[in-house]
Amino acid sequence: MVMAPASKRISGVKMKRKTGFTTVAVLLFLAGLASGNTPPPFQFDRDTFAFGNMTVFEYQNGVARLRRGADAKQRRYTRRCFVLSRTAMQFVKFARFEPRGRPLDDHELAARIRMVTSRAAWKPALPEKERVVFPGYADLRDMSKARGLILQENVGKGWPTYWRPGNYRMMLQPSVAYQKQTHANMNATLARGDLFVGFLTTFPNFSINHAVLVYAKKPSESELVDRYVVYDPNHPEKPRELWWSERDQAFGFQKDWDFVGGYVRVYQVYGKPLQ
Repeated sequence: MVMAPASKRISGVKMKRKTGFTTVAVLLFLAGLASGNTPPPFQFDRDTFAFGNMTVFEYQNGVARLRRGADAKQRRYTRRCFVLSRTAMQFVKFARFEPRGRPLDDHELAARIRMVTSRAAWKPALPEKERVVFPGYADLRDMSKARGLILQENVGKGWPTYWRPGNYRMMLQPSVAYQKQTHANMNATLARGDLFVGFLTTFPNFSINHAVLVYAKKPSESELVDRYVVYDPNHPEKPRELWWSERDQAFGFQKDWDFVGGYVRVYQVYGKPLQ
């Protein structure tokens, strides 16, 4: 993940409740439950990793600078924001946990992790009885606290994400129309009980080059702004917020130590082959 100062902002706008979308989302979710293939709603404290993706650079108020001294030389888990966002979605769809079972040894645990991550993230969720079983832990967060190194070594490398086929879109499809369609796709994905991995960029300004997992839409109080809750692999401590401004016809992302906040472009990844 490489960042520098952002050049554009979107101001927050008060929201007004909309019921139509919520009703459709609930009905689609219940229909999925009836089929047995829809996972339960994503929960941050259960379905995310306890460890974080570390940035290549260090930041002060969103401004990047090279790491120096001992911090620059220590073993660090970096460039995995795409990997962790994708893997969290794969575990929700293809894994289940049996907390009363005996934990697996390192070799078997690594093999089962790879069974989950080798399945295409855009495929439908597996029925409960067909999922990869992880005994001895309550959920992904619990397992990642106890066996974080095994997970880090087996969920995938970070460098291939720089060469993903879908990355071309940040250069060839920066239009407002494409972002409006992405917003519509995000709503449709969440309404059917699925998850949306978003590639956030401000290219050619590299204030952010990052991936997050969008897992819920907040109740709306305005037709001007849609707000979404996301898992940000850089911030395992709590959810963050992405929003769509109808007035600006653009997405915005929450300010924190590694991003100055405001305007971003969003591209869906892992929603279909070659995306």
